[in-house]
Amino acid sequence: MSTVPPGLDPERLRAHLDRVRPGLVNGPLSARLVEGGRSNLTYIVTDGSGQWVVRRPPLGHVLATAHDMKREHRVISALHPTSVPVPEPLLLCEDDSVLGAPFYVMEYVAGTPYRTAEQLAPLGPERTRAAILGLVDTLVELHAVDPEAVGLGDFGRPEGFLDRQLRRWGKQLDASRNRELAGIDELHAALGRELPVSPAPTVIHGDYRLDNVLVGDDDEIKAVLDWEMSTLGDPLTDLGLLVMYSAEITVKDSPVSTTAGAAGHPTPAELIERYAARSGRDTSAISWYTAFAWFKLAVILEGIHYRYTLGQTVGAGFDRIGDLVPVFIGHGLTTLQSPQEG
Repeated sequence: MSTVPPGLDPERLRAHLDRVRPGLVNGPLSARLVEGGRSNLTYIVTDGSGQWVVRRPPLGHVLATAHDMKREHRVISALHPTSVPVPEPLLLCEDDSVLGAPFYVMEYVAGTPYRTAEQLAPLGPERTRAAILGLVDTLVELHAVDPEAVGLGDFGRPEGFLDRQLRRWGKQLDASRNRELAGIDELHAALGRELPVSPAPTVIHGDYRLDNVLVGDDDEIKAVLDWEMSTLGDPLTDLGLLVMYSAEITVKDSPVSTTAGAAGHPTPAELIERYAARSGRDTSAISWYTAFAWFKLAVILEGIHYRYTLGQTVGAGFDRIGDLVPVFIGHGLTTLQSPQEG
């Protein structure tokens, strides 16, 4: 008997697949929701022999552009023939009558999205190091793709990208203000004063980190996932975010669960050096990009904390999110004042 998770009716999905991709599915479908997603919903569906992945917007979404399935489908369709590892897209459905929202189907790729140092521990230092250096190498491959050549020349507005990003996240901060946050306005202003000159634009992922890729048993990156924030823009924003996620974070003398503490994990400086050597890009301004990543994540976390104070979040751990925000602000300020090597 088919499992029916919220947001995906396996019988309706199978009927649609039989119409548009006859022969793809060979029996009743069952589906399960993949836990841990932060925005768009991801399901694994199976007919008992084959497996596929379905992506759709969150339940009750309002702004279509905020969770644009057509955009995600477009970027992975463009990248699939390149050296960037992405799942093969199989179909896009923009008809809300099938699942209640637009969705797309792509191939299932086996692999592990590592989220914590504890999950990496069984790999050991050498394999952990190899996997994370592979993450950098895959980012270099992404940034080497010619957007025009793959049909993504109009995928974004790279002119004024950094200024627009900074203003956008400043507005997000203003929308979530309900307490004093020492240093956050200082960090925002300093980022605005020191805005670097962007290199040539590339396709960027927008949320590039270890738990947004699948690592195979051979420690190779098998697929880059979650393209909902991708656009054309400054490639060093991806690197800055990856460097930020590679830092060890402590809140009230307790380490925050990240992958950074895993034995063998390369240092931020090693990640920067490898990216610079393999991409040929000047990374001398990487401190700005890393500080911007700290600012952006501080704003995101403050938004979550704000919704928690309004009683709009459900689940464990939200009561501690607010404590992270000052730590991220502090890291951002420190990063700007103490430039990283690149």
